[in-house]
Amino acid sequence: MAAKKYVCKVCGYTHEGNEAPSVCPLCKAGASEFEAVKEAKKKGFNTNSDIYAIIYSAVVVVIVAFLLAGVSSALKPMQDANVALDKKKQILASLNIKNVADADAEYKKYIKADYIIKGDSVINEKGGFDVKNDKITPENLPLYIAEVNGETKYIIPMTGNGLWGGIWGYIALNDDCNTIYGVYFSHASETPGLGAEIASEKFQSRFNGKDKEGNDIVKKVYDADGKVALEVKKGKGDADYHIDAISGATLTCNGLDAMLKTKLAPYYEYLNKVKSTANDDEDDNNDNGGNGGNDGNDNGGNDGNDNVGNTDNANVENTDNANVENTDNANVENSVENNGDAVVSEPATDIVEEQAVEDNEIAENMSETVNQATADADAQVKEDK
Repeated sequence: MAAKKYVCKVCGYTHEGNEAPSVCPLCKAGASEFEAVKEAKKKGFNTNSDIYAIIYSAVVVVIVAFLLAGVSSALKPMQDANVALDKKKQILASLNIKNVADADAEYKKYIKADYIIKGDSVINEKGGFDVKNDKITPENLPLYIAEVNGETKYIIPMTGNGLWGGIWGYIALNDDCNTIYGVYFSHASETPGLGAEIASEKFQSRFNGKDKEGNDIVKKVYDADGKVALEVKKGKGDADYHIDAISGATLTCNGLDAMLKTKLAPYYEYLNKVKSTANDDEDDNNDNGGNGGNDGNDNGGNDGNDNVGNTDNANVENTDNANVENTDNANVENSVENNGDAVVSEPATDIVEEQAVEDNEIAENMSETVNQATADADAQVKEDK
């Protein structure tokens, strides 16, 4: 119970206690000069109550929440842009393009398409970049098409689970749709110095770097049966497919191996179709090139030989025999056959008539020449006698 207050009416001294003092310590007035002070009731909440503390805390929390929501909404476009930029850098890293000053410009330079595929078909030629990692399914597979130094590369995104959290990455394949051109891996919370080493260039160079002798490392993804043969294991394995795992990071490497096998398998059907189509086109081009050369040789050779042969034979034979009728027929026939079809601007009959007139003139000249030669021969015989 709170103590009461008493005020001295003489000097105004205030005394707190259960009853008024017998003597005022200031003016020495008696107890009768004191009167009790009546406290007025306060309006509103009692700030010392539990209800007031709860309500006050709730109001503060609501105000702060609205402020944070507003700031988050204002910064979201910037956050999304940074996430997209980081994703572009990771895709470029799988193409061995790293530490670029302008990732946006480099991405536009090298990445030509971002497909969404299903099976062996492209269901959307755009939108692969916008597919979230948790939305990648066999019916919704993003695939990036890049061009580096004039060669086509196919980039496949992957996600999986490591020891302590998620792991992800990108693998770039050459235009044969099987050999590895480059890789990029990262993680959320793997152990530093152990599982976290999957993000290091030292480990990633095991997929497409140099061996101890300085030779290029060429690894494949799919075997002859179309299964994912690429593996990350300790020990030895097929040199075309085996990647030596990180010592002391067995569980992380097991997660990486599982990610490669499960995420790369759905892409084989489409990549195999692309490879088969490219091989068929190459065969067709080779066939067309060979046939074109043969046709040119055949036509050129035959036409040339036939025309020259017919003309020469006809003229020589007819000249030697001095047979004017055969000469005329041969020339007219050859003219119709060789020239009539070639001239498009005049009717065939006009060409034949003009050629016939010309041939008659030639025949007359030849006849005169033969007669003159005969006369000269007779004169020579007479002179010899």
